[in-house]
Amino acid sequence: MSTKRDFYEILGVSKSASADEIKKAYRKVAMQYHPDRNPGDKEAEEKFKEAAEAYEILSDAEKRQQYDRFGHAAFGPGRGGGGHPGGMNMDDIFSQFGDIFGDDMFGSFFGGGRSRSQARGRGARGSDLRVKLKLNYEEIAKGATKTIKVKKYVTCSSCGGNGAKDSGSIQNCSTCGGSGQVRRVQSTFLGQMQTVSTCPACNGAGTTITNKCGSCKGDGRVFGEETVTLNIPAGVQEGMELRMEGKGNAGERGGMPGDLRVLIEEESHPELHRDGLNVAYELYISFPDAVFGTDVTVPTIDGKAKIKIPAGTQSGKIFRLKGKGFPSVQSYEKGDQLIHVNIWTPQHVDGEERRALEKMASSPNFHPAPEKNGKTFFDKVKEIFS
Repeated sequence: MSTKRDFYEILGVSKSASADEIKKAYRKVAMQYHPDRNPGDKEAEEKFKEAAEAYEILSDAEKRQQYDRFGHAAFGPGRGGGGHPGGMNMDDIFSQFGDIFGDDMFGSFFGGGRSRSQARGRGARGSDLRVKLKLNYEEIAKGATKTIKVKKYVTCSSCGGNGAKDSGSIQNCSTCGGSGQVRRVQSTFLGQMQTVSTCPACNGAGTTITNKCGSCKGDGRVFGEETVTLNIPAGVQEGMELRMEGKGNAGERGGMPGDLRVLIEEESHPELHRDGLNVAYELYISFPDAVFGTDVTVPTIDGKAKIKIPAGTQSGKIFRLKGKGFPSVQSYEKGDQLIHVNIWTPQHVDGEERRALEKMASSPNFHPAPEKNGKTFFDKVKEIFS
């Protein structure tokens, strides 16, 4: 699978581009690669779809914010590799294109090959759904594939989503003539002005139903359940929201489905703690082990690791396991595992132990003698969070 191109690069704009600049850029690219201008050119068609996907994301403030923060991974589940929005087909793209260029220009410029009303003749879009998904540290580090069941509105299987009993039960709306819009001409002091609005009789669908489907009562959808596969990228974080295009509630009478929003939650680890890309572990060792040194086994995200504790290790020492942290969802960067050493002080000693400790207390080797060039407590804190 080829790497997806940057949306800003596709439209030829900078990341600081305004909404108006993004709209103008999309008009230019869409005009260049429109299928009616490039008949039979598959490459131009793919670039046309690619531009539609880029505009769909960057023209929506919320989606653009997610993309700027997480890149393509924010829309990873469900988008597929086809290069166009997961919930959009060519008619939807042409409808979007018509909204950008306007009805009259869209029809006349391209010879009436596709009209906005033809692309629009669909029902209301379905609503979005939100689910919470808990992941453990290993799943976050490596990425995961999860299968969940979602209760939602699904397309009616009896009528295929059009809401009619049969094909003969659908006819063009008598009010708008099938266009889904009504035009009104009003006289003002500036002259005659024409306004276009959604047809109130068919709600923009362009058709009416004479005999409704018995299963969905003309709605084109029924309440049911769908099994959804979620492909979670490695490196996601608590609170991140991924969007599966077209996996929300089905739309009314063939309208576009809503999206499924997946809110990431992290399961706490019994021994490890996360800080950004790094993982922290509190290691407790005995006083003799600190004096003589030892080998210890510590937990990591994906198993166990053995480390050597040198003789004379001081409490507060931090060992770093490079690359044993979490990957970044946006880059190839990877965090480390930080092991903070704590020397365990006995809380109770017997008589013999006390006498031995009292004897050692008078020895010069047991008098504190920190290195003058050693790291301070605050230096170590900075190191943990760097």
